[in-house]
Amino acid sequence: MEYSQLGRSNLNVSRLCLGSMTWGEQNTRDEGFAQIERAKAYGINFIDTAEMYPVPPRPETYSKTEQIIGEYFKSRGDRHDWILASKVAGPGNGVSHIRTPPLKHDRANIVAALDASLKRLQTDWIDLYQLHWPERPTNFFGQLGYDHQEYDGTPLAETLAVLDEQVKAGKIRHIGLSNETPWGTMKFLQLAEQHGWPRSVSIQNPYNLLNRSFEVGLAEVAIREQCSLLAYSPMAFGMLSGKYGNGARPADGRLTLFSRFSRYSNPQSVAACARYVALAEEHGLNPGQMALAFVTSRPFVTSNIIGATSLEQLESNLRSSELRLSAQVLEGIEAIHRSQPNPAP
Repeated sequence: MEYSQLGRSNLNVSRLCLGSMTWGEQNTRDEGFAQIERAKAYGINFIDTAEMYPVPPRPETYSKTEQIIGEYFKSRGDRHDWILASKVAGPGNGVSHIRTPPLKHDRANIVAALDASLKRLQTDWIDLYQLHWPERPTNFFGQLGYDHQEYDGTPLAETLAVLDEQVKAGKIRHIGLSNETPWGTMKFLQLAEQHGWPRSVSIQNPYNLLNRSFEVGLAEVAIREQCSLLAYSPMAFGMLSGKYGNGARPADGRLTLFSRFSRYSNPQSVAACARYVALAEEHGLNPGQMALAFVTSRPFVTSNIIGATSLEQLESNLRSSELRLSAQVLEGIEAIHRSQPNPAP
């Protein structure tokens, strides 16, 4: 396993990060434990979660993912071996069961969310605490066009000041963003430098063969500002594995179980997926591993967040770190991207 510096921090994270959003919904406590143990044995030292998990969010399962991780730490006693990341939720549909809506990135919500996460995770600190998505209305979660609204939500300066207090209190070590825009990322960095507040060391946004919109604007920010991309959905909810090809719907697949996840299954995405899967098979590659290896290889990606619902899937995903894509494969990927760019932003 290779490791990279997380932003301008002193943390070196594994190039693959263990995602956890299925634990407590599609995966049991014991299955979550098994995934953590296998990832650790492979060399992963980075685990990502959120107060909102598991996904899809619902009152009955709220916070179970963090609870599972906390129980793992308590039973294994290896908290110091891990770089732990979590997130505070923002306002939106489907999260009305989290505290008292509307959720905000203000003092009351951040302190309450952080203290609750620390308790569930059974730890005294979180290494990377992220704003799960912007409070202000902007274009994220698949929206490309920007429709300006006057409401800005909690001032970003107020949010950073609260996070600064939590860093000084020792509850968190570093802060990060998620589902952010180029403007939002640069504004957070500007305010941090202006006031001496914590500087965002990372941005966790979607990035995969069906959605390379991060390359427009944010990739330059990530490199020049050393604000590491933590790429999520690198296999587009499993679409790029090929298991949903030709209309297949395996019984345990996320797209089969949860109809709400339609972001990556529109007709344009299905057509592009078929071409990427064919390209992989043409070169004797596992389609999912090719998709993951592409994401990991990008110079603006610091860690690639993999997820799985079985140890077999996890093992395949882990092995993607051993794959180096040839010039011919990369040329094939670019050819498909030019003809069908970003079918699922």
